[in-house]
Amino acid sequence: MNAKRFINILGAEYFTGVPDSLLRSLCDCIIDVYGLDPSHHVIAANEGNAVALAGGYYLATGKTPVVYMQNSGEGNIINPLASLLNEKVYAIPSIFVIGWRAEPGIHDEPQHIFQGEVTLRLLDTMDVPYYVVDGDTTEESLKNVMKGFSTVLDEGRQVAFVIKKNALTNENKVKYENNYTLSREAAIEEIVKHSGDSPVISTTGKTSRELFEIRERMGMSHESDFLTVGSMGHASSIALSIAVQKPSKRIWCIDGDGAALMHMGAMAVIGSLAPDNLIHNVINNGAHESVGGMPTAMRNIDLTEIAKSCGYKYCYRVESLEELDSALDMIVKTKELSFVEIAAKIGSRADLGRPTISQKDNKIAFMNQLSK
Repeated sequence: MNAKRFINILGAEYFTGVPDSLLRSLCDCIIDVYGLDPSHHVIAANEGNAVALAGGYYLATGKTPVVYMQNSGEGNIINPLASLLNEKVYAIPSIFVIGWRAEPGIHDEPQHIFQGEVTLRLLDTMDVPYYVVDGDTTEESLKNVMKGFSTVLDEGRQVAFVIKKNALTNENKVKYENNYTLSREAAIEEIVKHSGDSPVISTTGKTSRELFEIRERMGMSHESDFLTVGSMGHASSIALSIAVQKPSKRIWCIDGDGAALMHMGAMAVIGSLAPDNLIHNVINNGAHESVGGMPTAMRNIDLTEIAKSCGYKYCYRVESLEELDSALDMIVKTKELSFVEIAAKIGSRADLGRPTISQKDNKIAFMNQLSK
């Protein structure tokens, strides 16, 4: 189904959420129609944030909002769905559009498998009626579903459309760019050169994929790396806890701007504990690149100033490989909580692969190396 027709059938004028690769056509269409006009479209920090934005929109306008997300974001919406939107509390109607990664029977990455299995069960548990949209869904059937959903929404309840892979299409594929020249992969390779055999915790998406391939290309072992392929936004917290428990080791975190934004409160916790053996690197290309490239709020934020305010001792912002090399040279000579914001361009190799080791094997090898 054409994404614009899908939007028209929903009958909404406000969209907020976190981009998803399965919803790329929808996200591009929303950008085509509304751009980043905050009165109609806001790309949220996380899915719970999107639900709150939707709630505020309804309170201000009396109109029903749409919240879009990958199914992994269902966990982030549970609290505001139960304690804000629910008809037993404020009864705020909302439409959820959820990309169904790892639909049972469809091959997907391991971090999505269980989430795919429980996607519909979570909606049942939260008392959210849903309709599954696939490539055979017709406009007429969708209109009939919306008629039934209208009664539910009028009661101050919520409904959901669960979108299967390739169910929506959009003619215009939006291309996202920025003005930086340093690639994320080159930045990660520079970090690898400076970190040696120290533990490295990398964030979800292309960052962990590129780290894995860099190790392969350089003929290095993967045992020093913990590839946080799921659990977006939590790599820095994992790194923090490891740093506290292993004070004799230098712990490196390779984070992304979308991930750091999703749970930015972690930076305050890191700064308050201030482990002197943690080096937190955030590669900031201002985009949710792994799921299509839609912009993040980080494109307008001075992350180094935030890190300083949170209590990080040494903070650097770099835009070139030479600047990154210089900053890391200085950091490895000291022992203080450090932060590096790396401004990077959007894009990756077309032939970028995925880790060839299982998550459990990665965990075991990493723990064995960490215990040495």
